[in-house]
Amino acid sequence: MSRILIAEDEERISRFLEKGLRAAAHTPSVVADGITALDYATTGEFDLMLLDVGLPRLDGFTVLSLLRKSRINLPVIILTARNSVSDTVAGLDGGADDYLAKPFRFEELLARIKVRLRETAPENQGRLLRCGSLELDLLTRLARAGGSEVELSAREFVMTEMFLRNPGQVLTRDQLLSHVWGYDYNGASNVVDVYLHYLRQKLGGNRFVTVRGAGYRLVEI
Repeated sequence: MSRILIAEDEERISRFLEKGLRAAAHTPSVVADGITALDYATTGEFDLMLLDVGLPRLDGFTVLSLLRKSRINLPVIILTARNSVSDTVAGLDGGADDYLAKPFRFEELLARIKVRLRETAPENQGRLLRCGSLELDLLTRLARAGGSEVELSAREFVMTEMFLRNPGQVLTRDQLLSHVWGYDYNGASNVVDVYLHYLRQKLGGNRFVTVRGAGYRLVEI
């Protein structure tokens, strides 16, 4: 399961992409402007980005340029209605890994995503995530805490993975909500707190520290 950032300001398209990627067992997150896309892309939380060129606040070509100048090698597939040769060349020369003109077949997009992820993920790279005595195996989807195997639900697994990819860092409720439940989640407002309670019960309450007014962070025990 790969974490894919969708930078697209047209809601109809972003919903289509998000739904399709979830059905294909990926974990998508959606942002609707270039500045937010750049912020998210620099967190290290994503495996690939789908980048629209015509974003508000900061266009896609500029986002891509700033990422590459910062030596961030996140794979980027540009999705855009601009299908001229000059635009395609500009995107690829600017550091894009692929360029797909709208409209496109979703099956083709999935195939291109698969290729890019395979190119940047050698076998078993990053398979195990650890923080102290907490361990998560991304291939077998097994969790261990203090040497004991723990069964996690799909949501609990994704939340635990996010904490383990950012040990010691404060994660806000909004970050967790967007990553685990999706950008447009409109269910219970306390769902993050509920699932954090589940994780504390299963993995150890002392691992997850509440930072008042900010969020939560994972500590090593």
